[in-house]
Amino acid sequence: MTEPRETHKHPPGQPGDVNETYRTVAGRGEARFEVRGSVFLGHVALAESVEEAESFVAAIEAEYADATHNVPAYRVRADPLREYGDDDGEPGGSAGKPALNVLVQRDLENVVAVVTRYYGGTNLGVGGLARSYARAVKEAVDDAGVVARRPHERFSLTVAYDDSGTVRAVLESAAVEFDASYEAAVTFDVRLPRAEAAALRDRLRSATSGRVSFDD
Repeated sequence: MTEPRETHKHPPGQPGDVNETYRTVAGRGEARFEVRGSVFLGHVALAESVEEAESFVAAIEAEYADATHNVPAYRVRADPLREYGDDDGEPGGSAGKPALNVLVQRDLENVVAVVTRYYGGTNLGVGGLARSYARAVKEAVDDAGVVARRPHERFSLTVAYDDSGTVRAVLESAAVEFDASYEAAVTFDVRLPRAEAAALRDRLRSATSGRVSFDD
């Protein structure tokens, strides 16, 4: 039975503020344990969008297609915050909700979890399932580690070849992540803390005398 997606508006000073830091996992994490014959595998990863979260879920489902269940849960920073959990055929409320609750209780965002279960022949009951699915997420999060991050955003900008060296120099001096594509014109794909984005755009406009085109 699929649980509905939940959305929450951000109160003032809560997720969505450009200067706010938030807690998330440091990277991929995994866990494995057995309960009365059933094997549980926990997987967690960073996800900066609903699309990234669902892509990770799909990848785990494909990798463990022979499993009895692959239970997903995620919390992704957006406006509003997106939260999701699904029981994937387990009794209602015994899997997706306990998995999601771990992410909520640990105040983690931009994180996706999938718990894979191989049924071992013994029913665990709703309580036993809830404890097992929660444990798999907790242990996978512990394996990944928790860090504080600042909200980031991405944007693209395009300039003529004559201005590309100037733009690259500005980006390198700002120590932001970027990729450059040299075709008819030069396109830079930039990722940086959201709080610094407006000032960087102004620097790029000034450095090129306005000869830069932004595509958010």
